[in-house]
Amino acid sequence: MNASDLMTDEVETVHEDDDISDVLTRLARADFNGFPVVDDDDRVVGIVTQHDLVHIFQPSDRTLWIPVGFPPFLETLEYAIDLSWDDLDTELDLLKHAGKPVRTVMTEDVVTVGPDADFDRILDLLADDERDINRLPVVDEDGKLLGIVARQDVLRAVRDERRAKAESGL
Repeated sequence: MNASDLMTDEVETVHEDDDISDVLTRLARADFNGFPVVDDDDRVVGIVTQHDLVHIFQPSDRTLWIPVGFPPFLETLEYAIDLSWDDLDTELDLLKHAGKPVRTVMTEDVVTVGPDADFDRILDLLADDERDINRLPVVDEDGKLLGIVARQDVLRAVRDERRAKAESGL
């Protein structure tokens, strides 16, 4: 079994120049959590996931620390107020990023496989401890998208193989 046996060949993609707001809208309606990003020649140039898009609304440090105490301020308490999910702040972030192309937030170092990649190679990539890969774009020698293999496809294949073995008495 190889990538071409496992892949789905009807893949929803986004173009590297698509607006972030359009991609967010499409992703909100999708049954999955990311898109391969392609260029004008349908070559895979990146991948954009919910994780990539959420990060534009979660800046690293927007916590305001306020010392509170009474004169003569010998003892004070500090209260932290997280401003990162304030409605106005979120709307400002959306406005700031809405017209930008998705290539500004996509992951460029996308892991791909060829159509002849074997099952063990695919399994190793999807189970990698260092990267959290949920889907593998399948590309030809020129980097053009042929299909995609998701973790669910691999799990389904394992399940089907186990059932077939059980039914045959092996």
